[in-house]
Amino acid sequence: MSKFKNYSTRDKIFTIIVAVVLTLFFLVVLYPCIFVISASFSSGNAVQAGKVLLFPVDFSLEGYKAVLNTPKVWTGFRNSLLYTVGGTLISLVLTMTTAYCLSRNDVPGRNIVMLFFTFTMFFNGGMIPTYLVVRQMHMLNTPWALIIPGALSVYNMIVARTFIRNTIPDELMEASMMDGCSDIRYFLKIVLPLSKAIIAVLVLFYGVGIWNAYFNALIYMNDRNLYPLTIFLREILLVESIDPSTVADPELQAKIASMAGVIKYALIVVTMIPIMMIYPFIQKYFVKGVMIGSVKG
Repeated sequence: MSKFKNYSTRDKIFTIIVAVVLTLFFLVVLYPCIFVISASFSSGNAVQAGKVLLFPVDFSLEGYKAVLNTPKVWTGFRNSLLYTVGGTLISLVLTMTTAYCLSRNDVPGRNIVMLFFTFTMFFNGGMIPTYLVVRQMHMLNTPWALIIPGALSVYNMIVARTFIRNTIPDELMEASMMDGCSDIRYFLKIVLPLSKAIIAVLVLFYGVGIWNAYFNALIYMNDRNLYPLTIFLREILLVESIDPSTVADPELQAKIASMAGVIKYALIVVTMIPIMMIYPFIQKYFVKGVMIGSVKG
C-alpha cells in the first residue's frame, strides 16, 4: 500500500484497472466451481428448479450416494488412476531422458533431432493413420492405447530441456566426470535431484492431461471394463442421468430420475478431487519450474 501511494496518477489508474479486470476474471473462473460444488450438495428438486446460485439449497448427500453406489464409477476411477499413474511415470522417463540428451552440447546431431521433434508439434499423421498404427501394434482395447500414443509431449520436452540447460551448469558435469561419474550416474544422482521443479510441472501437466482425457478411449476401446472415469462422466453429461439398474442401492434406484442434475454435479466433483489433492504438494515447485523452464535457452 505504501508503494501504491508513491505511484503517479496515471500508474494508479492503470493499477486499479488491472486489479478490477483480474478480479472479474477470477470471479468468472471461480463461480462455476462454486456452483458445481453447491449444486452437488443440494437436493434434486432444488437443482431442477434452478434455486441453487451460490450456496447449497436443501443440503443433501443423495447425489454422492448415487454416484458412489454405482459400480461403473468405481471401475472408471480405478482405471483412470492406473492410466494416470502409469502414463505419467512413462512420460516422465521419456521426457527427462530426451530433454537431458538434447541439452548436452556434445551430443552429435542434436539440432537435427530437435528439428524432427519440433516438426511433429505442427504436423502429425492424422487420426486414421494413428488408429491404424495402434491397431497394427495390437494395442486396441488395452491400457497401452491410452498411454503410448501421447507418452511424449514435445512441448513439455522443450520446457524440460530449457530448464536443464539454464539451471545445471556444464562445469558441474565436468567436475563429476573428473571424479569418475558415468553419464547415467550423473543423470540419476545430479540432474534429476536438481530438476525437482520441472519434474513437478511435468507431473501436473501429464497427470491432468491423462486424467481428463476421454477421446482416445472412445476411439481405441469398446470394452466398458477398461473405460476411464471421464467416459462415464461424458455419458452422464450427455444423458444427464445414471442408468438406475447400475445403482446398487434399491432405495436410490427410485429417486434417480429426479436426481439427474445432482448426480451430474456430484460426479464432476468426484472427478476433480484427485487433481485438487495433488496440487498443494507440488505447488512450491510448480511456479519455479514454469518460470525457469519457459525461458528460451
